[in-house]
Amino acid sequence: MLESRTSIQVRFSETDAMGIVYHGSYLPWLEIGRTKLLKEYGLNYRALIEAGYHIPVLDIALKYRRPARYDDEITIETTIREKPGVRIKIEYRVLRDAELLATGSSQHAFIDHTGLPTRPPAEFTATMAKLFDARA
Repeated sequence: MLESRTSIQVRFSETDAMGIVYHGSYLPWLEIGRTKLLKEYGLNYRALIEAGYHIPVLDIALKYRRPARYDDEITIETTIREKPGVRIKIEYRVLRDAELLATGSSQHAFIDHTGLPTRPPAEFTATMAKLFDARA
């Protein structure tokens, strides 16, 4: 299992007229968590793009439990529980201190620069095998 935590401060532009975070503002937060997790484990997204790969979102789900507000300090917990193959499933928890605000998940797959599905690059597969085998 791979895990990462990152914190952000809720910006005014992410809220509505009531000072509550607009529901669409959560999606960029998940992206922040996802790219940070990959980078922390040696998988730089920029390097994947430069090598001709992309990892688009195939499916995303979010469940909102409590509202976040302007100026809150938010923590995004990002987890990959199973060794990725052609698809990657990522889970998220958004918290304010210990209070759970939202949960979610996303699924991704590799495509090449023309938009066609492709196998992950060998370096990605080897890194994931090493990381998950070391935790087994």
